[in-house]
Amino acid sequence: MEVPTLASQTDAPLLSVQNLVKHFPVRGGVLFRTVGQVHAVDDVSLDVRSGETLGLVGESGCGKTTTGRVILRLVPATSGKVYFAGKDVFSLGGEELKRLRRDMQIIFQDPYSSLDPRMPVGDLIGEGLIIHGIGSRSDREQAVREMMELVGLRSQYMRRFAHEFSGGQRQRIGIARALILQPKLVICDEPVSALDVSIQSQILNLLRDLQQRFGLTYLFIAHNLAVVRYISDRVGVMYLGKVVELASTEEIYRKPLHPYTQALLSAIPQPDPTLKRQRIVLKGDVPSPLNPPTGCRFHTRCPIAMEVCRQTEPKFRDVGSGHMVACHAV
Repeated sequence: MEVPTLASQTDAPLLSVQNLVKHFPVRGGVLFRTVGQVHAVDDVSLDVRSGETLGLVGESGCGKTTTGRVILRLVPATSGKVYFAGKDVFSLGGEELKRLRRDMQIIFQDPYSSLDPRMPVGDLIGEGLIIHGIGSRSDREQAVREMMELVGLRSQYMRRFAHEFSGGQRQRIGIARALILQPKLVICDEPVSALDVSIQSQILNLLRDLQQRFGLTYLFIAHNLAVVRYISDRVGVMYLGKVVELASTEEIYRKPLHPYTQALLSAIPQPDPTLKRQRIVLKGDVPSPLNPPTGCRFHTRCPIAMEVCRQTEPKFRDVGSGHMVACHAV
């Protein structure tokens, strides 16, 4: 299904997520009936422009990974829309969906469990080419060799298995597998969080180099704000299933508006021990997504919460220069 209003605009976003919702049913009792809903993603809207990197950050369990998986239809959405290059992703099926999957790939967080231990890495990387019927056997083998070299792996390692590689090398295999089909959008699901710090910088630099080489668009999911600052053009902050702030990287690190964003940024370690920063310590625990608070979901931990915050949910609005925030105090 084509969307004329998106397709006709030259500045239209490559990816447009509109009011995305994902609730997971909780079942219990003798009859295994639905007794509740986990509000993993609740009314998330964001756009990703072609060629940019949008960072998505927040505490563990805030819905970042679920958002990425729902966008790719790895997990079915409860409601909402996702448009990719003007196409309604949720309305596609069969061959149309299969063709679209070539343009939308994912790099998984865990470089260990995401690779089949029974397949040589050459077959792991080239599996997508076989599924989509691209090239002859010799063409596919050559493409795999070239991609391995591009991500920093020796092509003679094609017949080795995943357990023979280090964590950083396995993540390079995962990157090669995602890029072998020459996608337009890559969802990076915390691709460096399971790696040593020294290896993280190598993988981040590799992702930036590959983005420039192939004109890739990234949705970069992470909880490390220093990593997100390094690689992202814009940053979205999630809390308990909702995006609470979205702005350019420079703007959000220079002038964060939402109290939750301010608290997150105050926790970033400083390389200079003489530099003093006032740490904002949030009190209490994150509320359960089974029963999220009314009004603003952050009000139970917010140091400046007002009565209106407890009663009315703030609108996610533009406060100037594309800086979006959902807060009554702004």
